Amino acid sequence: MTWTVASFTALLETEFPPRWAEPWDRVGLVAGRPEQPVTRVLAVVDVLPSTVAEALDTGADLIIAHHPLLLGGVSSVAATTYQGRIIHDLIGDGVALYVAHTNADVAKPGVSDALADALGLLDTRPLRPTEEGRGFGRVGRLPAPLTLGEFAHLAAAALPVASWGVRVSGDPARPVSTVAVCGGSGDEFIPDAVAAGVDVYLTGDLKHHRVADLRASGGPALVDAGHYATERPWLTPLAAWLRTATGLETIVSDTTTDPFGFHACATLDPVA
Repeated sequence: MTWTVASFTALLETEFPPRWAEPWDRVGLVAGRPEQPVTRVLAVVDVLPSTVAEALDTGADLIIAHHPLLLGGVSSVAATTYQGRIIHDLIGDGVALYVAHTNADVAKPGVSDALADALGLLDTRPLRPTEEGRGFGRVGRLPAPLTLGEFAHLAAAALPVASWGVRVSGDPARPVSTVAVCGGSGDEFIPDAVAAGVDVYLTGDLKHHRVADLRASGGPALVDAGHYATERPWLTPLAAWLRTATGLETIVSDTTTDPFGFHACATLDPVA
């Protein structure tokens, strides 16, 4: 079969229907002619100059991204911003761009399933269900109980975390066996983790006051592994599914797009 942007889009939308996306989200085909052939695909978290350059270097003619390039309303794609320059580069080099964001978050399997699998969780279910077994986040159990400290080290080893590792709120000796996870920015789902009665909730972008309030009032321990690190695992099963479904070469991006590149300590030089 000869794959085109149109047929590839149709395939993606059987797995990640745009109607599953949040109302504020912008998903689907962003650039590319429907009749354009697709022979090689690059899967990325972020559409940035570095990942577009990687697509060109690897000869990909379609990029599948998790984060939208144009999330807010735009009235111009002039090459006066990096987003505009990317659009011009994609069109000029014949590279299509497709985005699956919150519709991939709630899919089953989706972003949080890949995160749960990376941590070895069993018997998973949605943290905040939507419909038909889908939903945001996942709740599962560890194969064997760990301390919170051990779980934090497991997460740091299993995920592509930033240079400072993971941030943890809770007693390192606390036993944990039930775990909630959410890929990306999961701060708003803390009440769902509390209601689920889990021992620990792992996500990214946790906010100071929510964490402090929970620490003071009791509830699950919290682990912030970062936004990028909790979404990047999804690219591997996504690429595997596409290879099986299409027979096309699908490459997982080697480019780390976590914007935090190093950390500094008070008495040490910056650590790359």
